[in-house]
Amino acid sequence: MSARLARPRHNRVIAGVCAGLAERHGVTPWTVRLIFLISIILPGLQCLVYLALWVLLPQEP
Repeated sequence: MSARLARPRHNRVIAGVCAGLAERHGVTPWTVRLIFLISIILPGLQCLVYLALWVLLPQEP
């Protein structure tokens, strides 16, 4: 498990947020993407959280 949360330069589809979360927690990026897609059907602000993480998470060096 990576100690730092960051958007990787590999395994990205759009901005790398799901790949960064997956890498940090030791799961596959597709698992995180699937959870995100399922959560979109539920009421909430998932898209705003994703956009905020896109802006706030730093790129890997």
